[in-house]
Amino acid sequence: MMQLNENGLKNRAEWEKKGYDIPKYDRLEMVKKTRENPRWVHFGAGNIFRAFHADIANKLLDEGMSDSGITAIDRGITVVEGYDYEIIEKKYRSHDDYTILVVLKADGSVDKKIIGSIGESIILDSNRDDEFNRLKEIFKKDSLQLATFTITEKGYSVTDEKGIVLPEIKSDLDKGVTRPQSYIGKVAALLYERYEAGKKPIAMVSTDNCSHNGEKLHSAIECFALGWLENGYVDRGFCDYINNNKMVSFPWTVIDKITPRPDASVEALLKSDGVENIESVVTSKNTYVASFVNAEETGYLVVEDSFPNGRPELEKGGVIFSDRQTVDKVEKMKVCTCLNPLHTALAIFGCILGYEKISDEMKDNELIKLIEGIGYKEGLPVVANPGVINPLEFIDTVVKVRLPNPFLPDTPQRIATDTSQKLAIRFGETIKNYQKEGLSLKNLKFIPFVYAGWLRYLMGIGDNGKTFELSPDPLLEAVRVYVKDIKIGDRVSSDSLLELLSNKSIFGVDLHEVGMADKVVSYFNDMIAGEGAVRKALMKVVGQHMEHLQ
Repeated sequence: MMQLNENGLKNRAEWEKKGYDIPKYDRLEMVKKTRENPRWVHFGAGNIFRAFHADIANKLLDEGMSDSGITAIDRGITVVEGYDYEIIEKKYRSHDDYTILVVLKADGSVDKKIIGSIGESIILDSNRDDEFNRLKEIFKKDSLQLATFTITEKGYSVTDEKGIVLPEIKSDLDKGVTRPQSYIGKVAALLYERYEAGKKPIAMVSTDNCSHNGEKLHSAIECFALGWLENGYVDRGFCDYINNNKMVSFPWTVIDKITPRPDASVEALLKSDGVENIESVVTSKNTYVASFVNAEETGYLVVEDSFPNGRPELEKGGVIFSDRQTVDKVEKMKVCTCLNPLHTALAIFGCILGYEKISDEMKDNELIKLIEGIGYKEGLPVVANPGVINPLEFIDTVVKVRLPNPFLPDTPQRIATDTSQKLAIRFGETIKNYQKEGLSLKNLKFIPFVYAGWLRYLMGIGDNGKTFELSPDPLLEAVRVYVKDIKIGDRVSSDSLLELLSNKSIFGVDLHEVGMADKVVSYFNDMIAGEGAVRKALMKVVGQHMEHLQ
């Protein structure tokens, strides 16, 4: 049997015999250096960190020396968890901070790798003096160059939808910098320690999957700086410090990698190899965590190159560094053209057509043609090429490798969550770009078809006539009103849907104003003609318009 810990990994031959890639570097020396002079701190100990950031560091540690003879990286990452402490307690420290990365390839093969690049794991709890004082010590270090984050978009929230400061944030602002209880409050307090230690430079790098993530992190930190200043807990200099990008930078980034929750088949595979104590657990906060992480092989991380205290040579691990404008173009390329619109289209029609896996949809010829039409035909002509990633190559990988991967158990039902919040950016931006470039909106067939598909989805009736459960959406009740009285076999007019189709916040544009409403309604009528009508409409639209892709 094989134990995932420092002692168990001494038997390298046994692990390698079972096909595991084992760290080639002196891990104990790496841990020593990391703890003495930490360079990289990461907040958020979840799956994406272990599958991506920790893997990058692991590759660089294995590489050892760069071509120039300068050490590419000689220290690992200090990982910090501030939301679910059980992740650290149950799965990091019990394995000496090792994890297993299982890469699930589209051809059915897997790569198994031991990730040893985590030099220290810490709980972000201001009520535990040993843990919090250790973090304060780290943030005072001259050696610290960057703090990265994967704490989800919600992690940066300091106000509600009306702009009112959240109660837990207000409490921290009122009580001061000593023992904040909110996640961002604790981070701001650590940054204040660095300021007090001599205004030492650092890059605060959000790698969460949200637009202009660096801006969100800066705004959250600034909320604390200004609040504490107003309440007399910090001086004006702290505000100046976090607003001077020569001292504290907040780079924008784009990250793209699918890391589903631990998969039972992967767990079974590792157990059959003889690996002990790797079972998944569900924490009291409902986090699914295991001693391993499974992920797709493809991944991108594009980062604005703004690091006032220097940085490791992360480009040697595949990170792409560029300027803010380029990062913004990459984000728009991904979100508006090459990935997210395709995902949403598959989610909508997957639910209607009864699919339970995205990968199964990628065996459906009509659905493949639909997303090819959305991406290649309608999206690519107006996408801004960021230069660092080729849009055509990106979408090729999405369509041919990523979405068909049967080992990534993503569902249309999960992807369909919050669709009302996604349509404007994922499809509306393409419509706006057509207008901007003087192109005829009459050429757009697939995007209005998806809009019509969403209206059909809101009815909650599958193409087989059976009802299905709609995914959570903050506007669900408000938008379902428009279709609640429509029955299969009816025909509706544009006027009956006028109010909904004019909603710019949902569709990105006023569909009546741009002359697209009638087309959407026509497609919708095709889809409600009877059982099987969605499939017939799909076959019709891809059959009529796919010649343009030739």
